[in-house]
Amino acid sequence: MTTISAARPATRPVPWLLIICGCIIAGMAFGPRSAMGFFQLPMLAEKGWDRTTFGLAMAIQNLLWGLGQPIFGAIADRYGTWRVLSFGGLLYAAGLALMATADTPTMLHISGGVLVGLGVAASSFSIVLASFGRNTPPEKRSIVFGIGTAAGSAGMFIFAPLSQGLIDAYGWSDTLMIMSAMMLIIPILAIPLVGNSKTGSVPQAQYEHDQPPLTGPAGMLVH
Repeated sequence: MTTISAARPATRPVPWLLIICGCIIAGMAFGPRSAMGFFQLPMLAEKGWDRTTFGLAMAIQNLLWGLGQPIFGAIADRYGTWRVLSFGGLLYAAGLALMATADTPTMLHISGGVLVGLGVAASSFSIVLASFGRNTPPEKRSIVFGIGTAAGSAGMFIFAPLSQGLIDAYGWSDTLMIMSAMMLIIPILAIPLVGNSKTGSVPQAQYEHDQPPLTGPAGMLVH
């Protein structure tokens, strides 16, 4: 009797460059947004605005962040992750820069609210993790998602003391400009994440079948 042994499929390597760049993007996207509270008191003291002015800008930011995620996710699936992440980084940078020079409450709402909110949505956690899933072997996907989630959470903790230290050293306006310049790195970091829903090392049908629900740093369902 002849025994035919099935060939064992080769394990695909983990694209660590893509993972590292995606983790940095996730941390940078959540970092400045989570540190906005540090800018409230010095900004209001200098501009003479009340807390409701700043609070409304943050409310607009959170609203557009939530509404923009599925829209930018669909655009990334069709036109590519790199394009959306790059656009998000540019929006983020523009929002922070205009927020640093805002002279009226309306400009604050447009910059810190609309532009930053859309920038966070376009460079959001779900877009990065979707790229991870399309390019990571199924047997490694759980640990890669865990690393990505931890990176997003780490961004919040890193930017909190960083923001406070920069504000103490340079003032709130210059700190926003520094963070704006940092967001311009996102289009470069996003280069390894190029591709859309039809590309990647994992077939789309298999990816959709194996894909678990994704949660953000605070346990929020993002995909």
